Amino acid sequence: MNIEELFDYCMSIKGAEASTPFDESTIVIKVMNKMFALIPTENETLSITLKCNPESAIELRENYNCVEPAYHMNKTYWNTIWIDGSMSDNEIVNWINHSVDEVIKKLPKVKQAEYYGVVK
Repeated sequence: MNIEELFDYCMSIKGAEASTPFDESTIVIKVMNKMFALIPTENETLSITLKCNPESAIELRENYNCVEPAYHMNKTYWNTIWIDGSMSDNEIVNWINHSVDEVIKKLPKVKQAEYYGVVK
């Protein structure tokens, strides 16, 4: 997976919006105004930082050498995945989706229903 494919997949997620609030070289991707991914564009090795439930965050770090606690983020919830070929593209996509789910489930029930298109 290259940076274009990574970015394109993130932007294909319902309601995804990209911005560069920290600096010009770090893309922040949000849904419902909440960050679910960071993609630095100037690192030598491509990476993505994603939100994760605490148990899965630890499990990921234990199972993959390419996963580490995210720099400058709450290490209980955020992991950086180095896209070095040791994790499959499908697995990366699964963790991106997991990150979106983690963000959405922290929103108030009304916002969750709005995101998922649930009408009451």
